[in-house]
Amino acid sequence: MPNLMSQFPSPPEEQVSLANWRMAPFSEWAFHHVREIVVSADVPNNPNDVWQLEEDRAEFSTLTIEGKSLAQVCDETKNDGLVILHKGKLVHESYGHGMDAVTPHILMSVSKSVLGLLGGILVNKGLLDTEALLTDYIPELEETAWKGATVREALDMRVGILFDEDYLITEGAIIDYRKATNWNPLEPGDVATDLRSFFLTLTDRDGPHSGKFHYVSPNTDLLAWVYERASGQRYADLLSNLLWRPMGAERSAYFTVDRFGAPRAAGGVCVTTRDLARLGQLVVQGGSRDGQEIIPKSWIDDITLNGDPEAWQQGEFAELYPDLDAHYRSKCYVLRGEEPLIFGLGIHGQNVFADPVNDIVIAKHSCQALPIDDPANDLTMKMVEAVRNFLKARG
Repeated sequence: MPNLMSQFPSPPEEQVSLANWRMAPFSEWAFHHVREIVVSADVPNNPNDVWQLEEDRAEFSTLTIEGKSLAQVCDETKNDGLVILHKGKLVHESYGHGMDAVTPHILMSVSKSVLGLLGGILVNKGLLDTEALLTDYIPELEETAWKGATVREALDMRVGILFDEDYLITEGAIIDYRKATNWNPLEPGDVATDLRSFFLTLTDRDGPHSGKFHYVSPNTDLLAWVYERASGQRYADLLSNLLWRPMGAERSAYFTVDRFGAPRAAGGVCVTTRDLARLGQLVVQGGSRDGQEIIPKSWIDDITLNGDPEAWQQGEFAELYPDLDAHYRSKCYVLRGEEPLIFGLGIHGQNVFADPVNDIVIAKHSCQALPIDDPANDLTMKMVEAVRNFLKARG
C-alpha cells in the first residue's frame, strides 16, 4: 500500500491510526512517524557537539548470506534502515519504506537496552543502587508482585511476576498495558487509565524472584519510574543530559508517554539509525567518546561477563538462539565467547549489535509484519555473522 497518508486527507483505507499503526502495511509508515500517532516526549541532542562519522564505504556486493545478497536480505527482512560501522567509520548505509538518515524510527524493545545503559550512568553517580528493593524507591508497589524484588532482578528480567508477553493475543493484561501506555485506543465503556496505575494491578506471582529469565516489558517501564524517583528528574531529561547529548547524537530522540507523561521506556524510544549505531559504537568503545567516559566501562564489562547463562537457558527466549551460549544482563543480550556480541532486540525487526573485539556495529530498523518472525530473525543473525566475518577479513 504505497500511498499511505499521502492525500489530504487520505481515504480511510490509507489512513494510519492508533488502531492500526503496528499492523502491516500501516507500520511501514507509522514506525517512522510515531509521534504523529502517540503522544511523545522529546530527548534533545546537542547540535553543537555531534559525533561525526567518518566514511569508509565497503563494497558488500561480494557478500552472500544463505546465497542471498545483502540487498536481498534487507528486502526479505523488511529493512527500514541499516547502518554498519567498522573501526568507528561508516562502511554501509541503506534505507527503505520512506526512511532516510535523519528520520527517527521506533526501537521497540531495543528501548530496554537504552534504559539498561542509562542505569549504569546513574549507578556510577551514586543515584541508583541495583541491590535496593524496588519498593525502596516506589513504596506504592508494596501490594504488587514486585514486592521483594530488587532493581538488579528487574534489570535482568528475573522478577517472578505473572504476565503473558504474547503480542498476538487480543485480551488480558497485555491489552490493558497497551491501553495504559496510549498504544491502543480505548474501547466503548473503557475508563482511561495510565501506566503507573496499571503497575498496581499486577499482583500475582509465577515463581521466585532471581529465578529464570522471564521477559516482562512492564519491568522496564517500572524501572524508568525508579530512575525518576532515585534522581528527582524526568526520564527524558536523564536520557538527554546523561547519554544523548554527551554521546554526540546527530538528532534528537523521543519516546511515547501515557496520558500523564509516564515514559514507555520498554518500547517507545525513537531514534535515527545512525544514532542507534553511535550508541552501539559507544558500547564498543567501552562507554567512552573522545576519552570522556559516558557509560562506565565497568558497567559494560558487567553486561558482557556477569549474566547468568543458566537463567537464560531456563527462560522462554533461549529457543530463539538454539545451541548458542547466551545470557541477558541489564537489558542487553550477550552471545558469549572469545568475541562476544552485545545486542538489543525489538519486535518487528529492530536490532543493534556491538562487537567490541572486532570494532563492528550493526544497527537495523525494520517493519516486519509479525512481532516475532523466526525466519527473519534467523536470517538477520546470519547476516550479522557474515558481515562480521567479511569486515574481519577486510581488516
